[in-house]
Amino acid sequence: MTEVNWPLPKLFQSLAHQLQPDELSIDPAVLGSHGGDRWFAHHPPDIVALPRSATAVSRILAFASRHGVPVTTRGAGHGYVGGCVPVQGGIVLSVARMNRIREISSSDFVAVIEPGVITADLQQEVEKVGLYYPPDPASRADCSLGGNIATNAGGPRCLKYGVTRDYVLGLQVALADGSLVRLGGRCHKNKTGFDLHRLFVGSEGLLGVVTEATLKLLPLPPFRACLSIGLASMAQAARVIRGVFAAGFLPSALEVADAFTLAAARRRTGSAQLEGCQAHLLIEIDGQEESARREIVDLQHTVEQSAPVVFVQSALGRDACEAFWKLRREFSYALRDTGLTKLNEDVVVPRGRLEELFQFAADLQQRHGLQLACFGHAGDGNIHVNVMLDTSDPAQAARSEACLNDLFQGILAMDGAITGEHGVGLAKKPWWNLAISPEADQLHRVVKNALDPKGILNPGKFLGQLE
Repeated sequence: MTEVNWPLPKLFQSLAHQLQPDELSIDPAVLGSHGGDRWFAHHPPDIVALPRSATAVSRILAFASRHGVPVTTRGAGHGYVGGCVPVQGGIVLSVARMNRIREISSSDFVAVIEPGVITADLQQEVEKVGLYYPPDPASRADCSLGGNIATNAGGPRCLKYGVTRDYVLGLQVALADGSLVRLGGRCHKNKTGFDLHRLFVGSEGLLGVVTEATLKLLPLPPFRACLSIGLASMAQAARVIRGVFAAGFLPSALEVADAFTLAAARRRTGSAQLEGCQAHLLIEIDGQEESARREIVDLQHTVEQSAPVVFVQSALGRDACEAFWKLRREFSYALRDTGLTKLNEDVVVPRGRLEELFQFAADLQQRHGLQLACFGHAGDGNIHVNVMLDTSDPAQAARSEACLNDLFQGILAMDGAITGEHGVGLAKKPWWNLAISPEADQLHRVVKNALDPKGILNPGKFLGQLE
């Protein structure tokens, strides 16, 4: 980035003296590019801070605390709920330059990273030495680990391996007043006091700024095998999912997609692989090669016993499996290719209520006259229900608001949750008080007030104005 040498507003001149010359910017292009994420809201900050170290982060927060300046922390800006939109201006604190992998330990099975490291970059580096970092959000080639920690990101592999929280062993965090504190450590088991480091995982930038993370690694599974399964309906897909778990299988990933999503993917890719089916499952297992080869045969037999299938295709080995996943990763882009605006809602229901969710989505589509597209992580009940609308039609925009309200209320009635991996941010703020009890809301506020008494960290998000 080329810094434009314009005079800083008077308020920020004393901060500039504490930082490197290019660690603050008021370049209009920089301000604009740091005003939003992949959601629809945008608001430019007054200034962008681009620190390279925890010390610089500490100085920025201490300054903001003294002067009551809002601070919105930003990773790579690939969130889907407006979590890094600086709705009250102030400082956007970008950790993009804090992007060093400090250590990969094959003996301790840990990686020590800065928050700006791109998720896929860490995965590639640890796999070179036979290690494995499983959390795999769809945007892993673009999103940062700091953002993953802030939202407790998941992905397909969290069915077997768990979400980001399960891999955070220790954190260095800058608190709202600039204090730096180390929490947790590098041991895979640690019961010394409260689990405070995990309090910051999923906190969406409201409690502190992660400046370093120690992440748990696993041995890299040596072999992978996949099934690609075409079915005649989502109800049959739900029956197959039940059959897989009832037979004692625990896949590393189990993904589902509906007819609209599949049709869009066929148009985008030109692939004939998905022809003839109205629902699709992708199931992957991993482990030692001999056992995985045997298990995939048994898994296919279970699938074919659970429901009539249109087709079953198998893939053995990393490259063959990746060919299946390459098609799966096109689903979201394919929906955008339709020309409709995609409202991506990462709802979750208990695993046993998947078929109810699929029917509920079909009912919503009919009730509101809008196309819905469902795909995602069926293995753990986390389905992306995408409300597709033509934004040039004001009537559709109005119906979409009613549809989202019905969607979230229906999900909560199924004992589900309004977000599984994207977070609350701005997008789901209207449903926050439906999603949690008044007592839980108050407890959130107690924690927020204790760690950020001036309310400067990511203000305006789901907790609103603190008392």
